[in-house]
Amino acid sequence: MSTENEGTAVPPAPSAPPPPADAPAASAPQGAHPGSAPAAADPYGPPAAQAHPDAGAGESSSAPDPSWPPPPPPSTPAYGGAGHGAAGHGGGGWGAGWGTTHQQPAPKNGRGRGGLVAAVLVAALVAGGLGGGLGYTLARENDSGGSTTVSSSTSGGNVKRDPGTVAAVAAAALPSTVTIEAASSSGEGGTGTGFVFDKQGHIVTNNHVVADAVDGGNLSATFPNGKKYEAEVVGNAQGYDVAVIKLKNAPSDLKPLTLGNSDDVAVGDSTIAIGAPFGLSNTVTTGIISAKNRPVASSDGTGSKASYMSALQTDASINPGNSGGPLLDAQGNVIGINSAIQSTSNGGFGTGQAGSIGLGFAIPINQAKYVAQELIRTGKPVYAKIGASVSLEDTTNGAKITEQGVGGTEPVDPGGPADKAGLKPGDVITRLDDRVIDSGPTLIGEIWTHKPGDEVTITYERGGKEHTTELTLGSRVGDS
Repeated sequence: MSTENEGTAVPPAPSAPPPPADAPAASAPQGAHPGSAPAAADPYGPPAAQAHPDAGAGESSSAPDPSWPPPPPPSTPAYGGAGHGAAGHGGGGWGAGWGTTHQQPAPKNGRGRGGLVAAVLVAALVAGGLGGGLGYTLARENDSGGSTTVSSSTSGGNVKRDPGTVAAVAAAALPSTVTIEAASSSGEGGTGTGFVFDKQGHIVTNNHVVADAVDGGNLSATFPNGKKYEAEVVGNAQGYDVAVIKLKNAPSDLKPLTLGNSDDVAVGDSTIAIGAPFGLSNTVTTGIISAKNRPVASSDGTGSKASYMSALQTDASINPGNSGGPLLDAQGNVIGINSAIQSTSNGGFGTGQAGSIGLGFAIPINQAKYVAQELIRTGKPVYAKIGASVSLEDTTNGAKITEQGVGGTEPVDPGGPADKAGLKPGDVITRLDDRVIDSGPTLIGEIWTHKPGDEVTITYERGGKEHTTELTLGSRVGDS
């Protein structure tokens, strides 16, 4: 399935996801244009894209090319706190390493959001002024005779918010969330969200939130109490859509949010999302886990590079600006990072950004935690791979290893994981462990839920017969 990041155009909805498996999978790509050959892709490469809530609206992605990272499918959802659009992958393929290239999400227009907030505030003030004036006039005109004062009862009782209530969870989590403002050296950028990861000042967020500030831009994080800190990017993983920034002169009283176990999450569990939708910082919304292991590929809808995840789906309201914010369970534990949304249109509040329709997607925290720790340790992301090019053709039959690799490379890396496991061009992978694989992008997303060195069981079809083989995942360092 593909979605868009907040604020970008929404691609067409993808076909029904494959049966649930232990790990999330990537979305399936769209079919190639008539007369064109199926695209090949490395399962390590990105899946179909969902829209990031913070991405620009009305933009479309380009077909994948031989370089890494792979480009998002034709209809790619936008980035943003949590906006997505559904779309399939287009023709093209992933290389045995990564595959095609992704484009960085288009910067959000901060001025647009600022205008929205200003307009809302002005309207409120004008209405308040009218109400006050009318009230004073009526009271003066009616006060010709004696007046009486009526005292209302104040016995509303003590307000106590027990642990586990939304109010209690929000009160505990809000002080550890920040609104992030990122701008490129040319001044273009936008707003997103992040949360405190450790006491050293590391903040976890989405890559598409800080992408504009990676090379010489400006980055800041503001806490709910109004304290603002300059920050710098420690590391970013475009494929995973995870980034870590660090506060400069971080305070000594930081309280990291408690990380939960996303593997234990169940459909129907309560969720609480915190973010800055359309620039409205410290906004709290609620919902439930609608689905698990949802194959999602997301991008800003501008033809930029796609990100792949086996996402947690929630109906908690997520909009542009929510990207990078925490998705919490009923106990206040972080179970995911709000990253993309499915949307039916581009417009919204005069910003041209997509809005929530109750289909939000979050990166499972178990995966995000591993990525964040690697970024803090080395500054670079590490991806698992099988070392084979697979077709990005939209299908429900499995992930087919192509007859030819991308850019003239071998479809199966000589001496690589797939080669050692006995896989050959033309084999169709139908399962990875107990997870059903219905397409190349789904395989890519599933592989990325693992770490290099993990041993997995591959089920594949060759010549009409089913076979299984054990495979040890290889690794790829960096996004390029």
